[in-house]
Amino acid sequence: MNTSTRSFNNWQTRTIIYTMVGYALFYFVRKNFSIAMPGLTAEFGISKVSLGLFLTLHGIIYGLSRFVNGIVSDRGSAKVVASVGLLLCAVANIIFGVSDFVANWIVVLAAKMGTALTFSSVLVYCMGIVWVINGYLQGMGVPPFTKINTHWFHPDQLATKMSVWNMSHSIGAGLVFGLCGWVIMPHLGLDMSANTEVVQTITANLGANASYEDILNFSQHFGAWRLCFLIPAAFALLGSLGIITLIKNSPSEVGLPEVVEKKAQSVQTAAEKAEYNAFVRRKVFGNRLIWTLALTNFFVYVVRFAALDWGPTMLTESKGLTLAMATTLCIVFEFIGGNIGMVFWGWLTDKFFKSKAHQTCVLCMAGAAASVAVFWAIPEGTAWWIQILPFTFIGFFVYGPQALLGISAANQATNRAAATANGILGIFGYASTLISGVGFGYVAQHYGWNGAYLTILIMSLLGVVTLLTMWNAPANGYED
Repeated sequence: MNTSTRSFNNWQTRTIIYTMVGYALFYFVRKNFSIAMPGLTAEFGISKVSLGLFLTLHGIIYGLSRFVNGIVSDRGSAKVVASVGLLLCAVANIIFGVSDFVANWIVVLAAKMGTALTFSSVLVYCMGIVWVINGYLQGMGVPPFTKINTHWFHPDQLATKMSVWNMSHSIGAGLVFGLCGWVIMPHLGLDMSANTEVVQTITANLGANASYEDILNFSQHFGAWRLCFLIPAAFALLGSLGIITLIKNSPSEVGLPEVVEKKAQSVQTAAEKAEYNAFVRRKVFGNRLIWTLALTNFFVYVVRFAALDWGPTMLTESKGLTLAMATTLCIVFEFIGGNIGMVFWGWLTDKFFKSKAHQTCVLCMAGAAASVAVFWAIPEGTAWWIQILPFTFIGFFVYGPQALLGISAANQATNRAAATANGILGIFGYASTLISGVGFGYVAQHYGWNGAYLTILIMSLLGVVTLLTMWNAPANGYED
C-alpha cells in the first residue's frame, strides 16, 4: 500500500468517526426531551397532548430545516454548518432547562404592568418556542454530514459506510437515554418528599393511576428534568469545537483526489448557476424516485419516533414497566436492535441487492410490522425480559430504512445534490410527527395505547406498499 492510499484510508476512517461523534451529540440535545417528559408532567402537569404538540412542531420545523440546510450545505462549507448548528442547539437546551424561571419572570413582569398571566400557560409557550427553535437548529446536522461522507466514499461503498455512520443516531440516543434515564432522573435533583405541597402537586399532576412509587420518585428527585437539558448541552458545546477543528469537507482539502469527479461546487457565473439549478430540478425535484423515498420516510419515522420519543411514557403506562426499565428497553432498541440492524441491512444491500437499498427496505418494513404486532400482543405486566426481544426487533428492522433511505436518495441525486435530496426526505420524515407527536398524544390520552399501537402497525405496512412501487429502480443516478 503506497503512502497516498494509506493517507486516504486514514482520512476516511477519521471522517467516519468524527462525523459519527458529531451527529451523536446532536441527539444529546434532542432525545433528552423524551426522558424528561414524565418529569415535566409530574412537576408542571403538562398534558400528553401538549408534549405531543412540542414533538410535532419540533419535528416539522426540523424537517423544513433539513431541506433549507441541505441547500446551504451543498453550496457552502458543510462542517461550518454542522458546527454552528450544534453550538446553537446547546444554547437552546440551556434556555429550555431554565424555562420555568423565565416563565415566572414573565408572569411577575406582566403583573407589574397590570396584565394577569398564568404560570402554566406561559411555561408551555416558553418551552414550546424554545423547542421549536431547537428543531430548526437540529436540521443543521444530517445534511452537512451526508454531504461530507458522499465526498469521502464511492457510491459502491456508500450503503455499507453510511449504515455504519448511521449508528451515530443510535449511539447518541442510547447514550443520552442512559445518561438521563439511569443517572439524572433517578439519582439527581432535590429531595422534596418531605414537602407536603410538592407531593400533593405531583400527585394531582400524575392523576389517579399514578403509583405511590412514582410519586415518591418524582418528589425525591424534584427538578431532575432540568439537568436532562443542561448536562447534555455541555457535551454539545465541546462537540461543536471538535467538528470545526477535526473534520475536512472533502479529500481535496488535504491534497487528496476526489472519489467521484464532480463539477465545481461554487457557482460563479450565470451559466453555471443555470446548469446547476437544472441539474437539481431533474435529479431531485423532478425525480419520482426521490418523492417515493420521501413518502416512505414518513412512514418509517412514525414507527421510529413512536418507539423512541414516546417509549419511556408508553412502556411505563401500557406495559407496566418502571421508568428505569423502560429506559433500558429504549436503549436496547437503539444500541442493539438499531446498530446491528443498520450494519446488517447495509451489508446485505451491497452484498446481495447490488446496492439497491430500496429493495432491502421492503424486507425491513415487513419485519417491523410483524415485530410491532407481536409486541402489541404482549399483556401488561409481562416480565421485561419477555418484552425486550420483540421491542428490540422493531429497532433492528426500522433502522434499516432509517439508514438506507437517505443513502438511496443520495445515490439517486448524486453527490452534487445529495444534501438537497436528503433535505426533502427530512421534510417528510419529520412531518411524521403530525402523527407520532400530537396525534399519538391525543390518541393515548383519549383512546388508550391500543390505538397508538394500531397506528404504528398501519404505518409499517404502508411503508412496504410505497417501496414496492419502485422495486425495479436502478441503484443510483450517476449513469443517467
